[in-house]
Amino acid sequence: MAVGQALAAVARIAYLTSDVVVDSHPPFPATSSFNPQFSSLIASCSSSPRLIPAPFGADPGTIILRNSDNLTSFTATSNAQVLTRLVLHLAELSSKPVVFHIAVQDDLSDVLLLRSSVPYFLLSSTAQQAHDNALLAARLARVERKAVVHAFYCSHEDGPLDVLSEADITSFLLAPRHSPSTTSSSSGHVTPPGANGSSDEGSENNQTAIGRNGHANGVSVIDDLTVAALFKAYQVVAAETLSHTRRPLRGLVARGSPEPQTVIIVVGKQDISVPVESVSFLHLGILSPIPPSQLLSVIPASVQRVIVLEQVYKWSTKWTPLYLEVVSALQHRSAEQRPTVLSGVLGDLSGVALPDILKLIESTSSSSPLQLGTLPSASQKDLILTTPKHESSYTKALHHVFGDQLQVSNAPVLVPTQGQAATTPEFALGRVRGEIDARSDLVATVEDLLRSDGISSDLHNLLSKWLISKDDGGKSKVLAKDIVASLESSTIDHPAAAKILSLKSHLPAVSRWIIGSDAWSYDLGASGLHHAIASGLKVNILIIDTLPFTSRNTADPHRRKQDVGLYAMNHGDVYVASVAVFSSYAQVLQAFVEADRFNGPSVILAYLPHTSEDAPALQVLKESKLAVDAGYWPLYRWDPSKEREGKEPFSLDSDAIKNDLKQFLDRQNHLSQLVRPTPQIAAELVSNLGDSIREARKERAQKSYNDLLTSIDAPPLLILYASDSGIAEKKAKRLAGRAKARGLSVTIAILDSVPLESLAEEEYVAFITSTAGQGEPPQNGRTFFKTLNAAALKGEKIFNKLKFTVFGMGDTHYWPRPEDAHYYNKPSKDLDARLEKLGGERIASLGLGDDQDADGPETGYKIWEPLLWKALGVDSVEVTEAEPEPITNEHIKAASLYLRGTISEGLNDFTTGALAASDTQLTKFHGIYQQDDRDIRDERQAQNVEPAYSFMIRVRLPGGVCTPEQWLQVDQIADEHGTGTFKITTRQTFQFHGVIKRHLKPAIQDINRVLLDTLAACGDVNRNVVCSSIPSFSKLHAQVYDFAKSVSNHLIPRTTAYHEIWLDKKLVAGEALKDFEPYYGEFYLPRKYKIAVAVPPTNDVDVFANDVGFIAIVNKKGELEGFNVAIGGGMGVTHGNKKTYPRLASIIGFCTIEQGKFVAEKIMLVQRDNGNRVDRKNARLKYTIDRMGLDVYKAEVEKLLGYTLQPPRPFTFDRNIDDFGWHVGQDGRHHFMMFIENGRIQNEPGRDFKTGLREIAKVHKGAFRLTTNQHLMISDIPSEELETIKNILAKYKMDNLNYSGLRLSSSACVAFPTCGLAMAESERYLPLLIDKVEKMCEENGLRNDAIVMRMTGCPNGCARPYVAEVAFIGKAPGTYSMLLGGGYHGQRLNKIYRESVTEPEILAILEPMIKHYAKSRLPEEHFGDFTLRAGYIAPTTEGKAWYDRSGGEGVYRESTAIAAV
Repeated sequence: MAVGQALAAVARIAYLTSDVVVDSHPPFPATSSFNPQFSSLIASCSSSPRLIPAPFGADPGTIILRNSDNLTSFTATSNAQVLTRLVLHLAELSSKPVVFHIAVQDDLSDVLLLRSSVPYFLLSSTAQQAHDNALLAARLARVERKAVVHAFYCSHEDGPLDVLSEADITSFLLAPRHSPSTTSSSSGHVTPPGANGSSDEGSENNQTAIGRNGHANGVSVIDDLTVAALFKAYQVVAAETLSHTRRPLRGLVARGSPEPQTVIIVVGKQDISVPVESVSFLHLGILSPIPPSQLLSVIPASVQRVIVLEQVYKWSTKWTPLYLEVVSALQHRSAEQRPTVLSGVLGDLSGVALPDILKLIESTSSSSPLQLGTLPSASQKDLILTTPKHESSYTKALHHVFGDQLQVSNAPVLVPTQGQAATTPEFALGRVRGEIDARSDLVATVEDLLRSDGISSDLHNLLSKWLISKDDGGKSKVLAKDIVASLESSTIDHPAAAKILSLKSHLPAVSRWIIGSDAWSYDLGASGLHHAIASGLKVNILIIDTLPFTSRNTADPHRRKQDVGLYAMNHGDVYVASVAVFSSYAQVLQAFVEADRFNGPSVILAYLPHTSEDAPALQVLKESKLAVDAGYWPLYRWDPSKEREGKEPFSLDSDAIKNDLKQFLDRQNHLSQLVRPTPQIAAELVSNLGDSIREARKERAQKSYNDLLTSIDAPPLLILYASDSGIAEKKAKRLAGRAKARGLSVTIAILDSVPLESLAEEEYVAFITSTAGQGEPPQNGRTFFKTLNAAALKGEKIFNKLKFTVFGMGDTHYWPRPEDAHYYNKPSKDLDARLEKLGGERIASLGLGDDQDADGPETGYKIWEPLLWKALGVDSVEVTEAEPEPITNEHIKAASLYLRGTISEGLNDFTTGALAASDTQLTKFHGIYQQDDRDIRDERQAQNVEPAYSFMIRVRLPGGVCTPEQWLQVDQIADEHGTGTFKITTRQTFQFHGVIKRHLKPAIQDINRVLLDTLAACGDVNRNVVCSSIPSFSKLHAQVYDFAKSVSNHLIPRTTAYHEIWLDKKLVAGEALKDFEPYYGEFYLPRKYKIAVAVPPTNDVDVFANDVGFIAIVNKKGELEGFNVAIGGGMGVTHGNKKTYPRLASIIGFCTIEQGKFVAEKIMLVQRDNGNRVDRKNARLKYTIDRMGLDVYKAEVEKLLGYTLQPPRPFTFDRNIDDFGWHVGQDGRHHFMMFIENGRIQNEPGRDFKTGLREIAKVHKGAFRLTTNQHLMISDIPSEELETIKNILAKYKMDNLNYSGLRLSSSACVAFPTCGLAMAESERYLPLLIDKVEKMCEENGLRNDAIVMRMTGCPNGCARPYVAEVAFIGKAPGTYSMLLGGGYHGQRLNKIYRESVTEPEILAILEPMIKHYAKSRLPEEHFGDFTLRAGYIAPTTEGKAWYDRSGGEGVYRESTAIAAV
């Protein structure tokens, strides 16, 4: 329903007048029309009622009764099911202060059901009436403590609406109550508005108290005392409303002829504006109570006919509600004066003219209702049911498991043939029961026919087989066809044969499912769910819960929907499972199969959190992860049949809960842990316990004495910091050291660790914070900031003792647009302002560090720190101690004993899921990154538990080739130790995510078991060597692949630490043999070192984006001669830091195959000895070359080689994307390049790639080749195996290449939720963005044109975005830098086109640009080349010039584009 003025006005009044608002939600996927209004009011109004959503199917009356207050409002759009449920509770609710605001479209049938059960029923036809009546209803319910129904039409009027201010509404609502006797005119008589706007005088003997409200034909009418009192109270409040709004609210408005012969009473949306002689029109604004005297006063004695027109289209009884009211009132007149009363239906009056009204008046029929206006057609009223979009995640999985066997018994497709009720679970349950009974009858009939004589042996055989296999979907379907064919062709004269044919639809076994929303889980004892559970029928019920985890607190606390699982389990004979498709797809499939196999009812609770159909799948995924990890939605399966087999019926499938439980059970006494592995250590501990205690006491006493002396004169200083990258933390720790050196008593802590109550007791506090994302505080300070902001809104002065100063760190160039400038150092500025507002005293002005300053943030820091010392009175203290040098990665490497550190000890520490910070730097050399799930980081912090730590493992796989045996092991490792998925990376290898600490060692041992390893897959060493995947040139690929392996093996670290830690291979001779690194030394390299080998004309490895690139040179015979050598490529950049930039490698010469590995070695050694070890941001080879000069660097390499490199040979590249589809190699073997979006190997509805590839690996005799574009080639397929491979590819839809050229050319890094460096989404978001961009391409005829588009979550460039034609680099959640102009075959860097864009801006930029490209491109011109020629962006000539002329060219320049807007 579209939101009009009336609904907005009513929502506002309900929000501002109520203590509690219960908002009824319509059937999913629609959303409440009131909810957006409430959301906007939360932000703009000071009032804050409790908002409670009432899901469709819930019992709203119970929710209202549980949450009743001084005034409760219920908001809903008219719906038969919702209002019928309300009727059950109206007897109790009628005496409570509740207002029911019901929005109607054009039919009062449903809402009029409430009229007879409530004291007051008001009807508004216009938006202004809706506003005023909503006010009146709120006041009336509050002062009379009675329920009021306010029905109003959803008006879409465009005229002005006069509304009261929030202050006026509050004063009106809380004004003192006026009794009828005190609300008087100047003459002392009560003067509420009468029925026709005139005053109703009471008689001198006060008969108004009993309802003497007028005269009709001289006959006095005494109203019912209760009705009269209710109406009088309404009149009083109407008068009060008039005094505030200056608009009268008349319950009965009569106009037309003063002496009419016909009165037409109108109950509906539109009034009749056509004047008719001798006709009076009466419009009702109050439908209950209506004292008879009020009706009689507007029906003069001259009236001969009364026509009651009501806007009711679905009224089921003969007489409409107001018709009976009028007839009853007229009974008080004598028979001679009693007019004829007719009933009619009021339709759309927009086309009604005088002849139509005259025709109505002349009608004499009283047997059938009259009609005025056009009634809506049935098609307009029918609800069109569709399956919600996100629900397809589960329905696809059902189709995947059961195929043709699946039967959804309440599918929306049944509505056209079986009516609206077909989709209700209760109807479906009845349908299932009927089908099961029919099938039982079929079984008995088949048995009867088998016992008879005269049937053929073939038919007898078929029927016997069917009886045995009747529950097998596949077999019963095949047998059914044969049985029907046999019966139809036979001449058997037996009634059982005819009956079998009549029941033939039941021969195939089906899997019966009823799919419903979480609403069915309410009122369990009386609902259809209870009947299904108690039925014992073999039926599967899928209940989809859509409440997002982050909205869980808005739900009714008395109604925990997941309890349906416990309810079903308590029944004892029901299969129960709780699943979440976006958390564990495999568990969903397992639950479906087990449920269908169970002989009895099954209930599967399926989590699908989203608020609307427009919610992106990414948001559903995040909500699912939060709910499952927090234990809000546990994953489990309960199978009672296992109990009968002596097995455990309950299976807990939530990894997070299992891990927490495991850790809890593992927590034992520390000494007990020591005793088990090393009893001698435990004995030593016990024997020396007394000495240890005495020594500890002595040290503690000395420390306390020293601290006392230090703090006698110096004030205590608390240093609080918030930091994501660790830079602000280092600043804080350095400040703490300097403060101690000045004699201060110092405490240092993370910002989030200190509650406001504790902070209020502190005296001197220094705050240091960095800036994250779009002006947000760092992760470990966000809770503090939220609490601080909440306190500031209250306006309290809680920091009367606090003396503070703040230092912030940011980057003025990070958000270069003027409108984004306020994001610079926003957390520190906000913190400084809030602390002062809350009563704190600033002792040193706000310090701001800017990354763009010559010294970076240190420039601002040097100004700020002396101000702090001066404020504390220690600025004159002379510090003689040398400041300790900060610990860097170089220190960690040097002290690690060749990459050992304390990794082994950390692996055995199960009190935390993490490793020590220094060890996390060392594990990178072992191919391991420590991460945590950032989707749930905030939630875990709110629960005061550590982040959900896990580890990423990267395999070393030179050349990207693995055997089928290795593939199967990788697949198994992902299931047993990871998240069930794995990823093909842009370095042509495998990555596992979500490996928890206790699984690290077993996972790496399993990797090594198939002759793979992870050593040097990460870290400051030579990483995985990549090479082109060239399907057509088998011999050439073999040579290039062998070369890549030889280079990798030549440069691999020689430390034995890897084998000691992970493979339990100890050093010999009591560690007498020490490690030695001939190439790396104890410091290893300054930064990572990447090598790629390309084979022209395909630059699929982006050879120029690597530190070292070998470009294969092939002679005329197709044989490999050697390589051109390119050095100095690299992708990493730091946002806003112009000292960092991407660079393409420069070609320095040619080498032979035999020389290649030594050339790579010498290039690496020059970098080892000359690279920047002080600043890691400038430590890559590209910066060393630019600092030394290319010629100088080359000379150093040749000096170490002992010879000069030959001149480079000519070559040509023409693309950097993969060659998809089938290819035949020189050796006659076949190769298939398949598309895997962003390299994620997983099972998902409709694309079970992980299962399909596992099946291929079981039969394949060739190899798998991974590509640096994250795709996969099934390689070296012999001809005899070809058909088998093709069948498996087709079965799992892996042969589908029907994608746009844009999608096939895209690539993204992992980013959220696991990458700790990510600033924005990448892998999970790029496919969604491409969905929208490829529509633009298709509209312009570019569906099959390749445009290289890449996305990364941070500027480090893992997906090589800086050589893409279009690229997006994450800056903050939902915000990216946009780059244009890269070369199609990786030969040219792109450049920043827009510093900061969101999705709407991306689409607005690309739509005209793509259209321009389609119309104006030259033959064979690629998109990146076009953006240069068309003047969108300037070319990047070298890495150091990357920032020059960024932001667009000419009319496309960013500032010009903004000005144009």
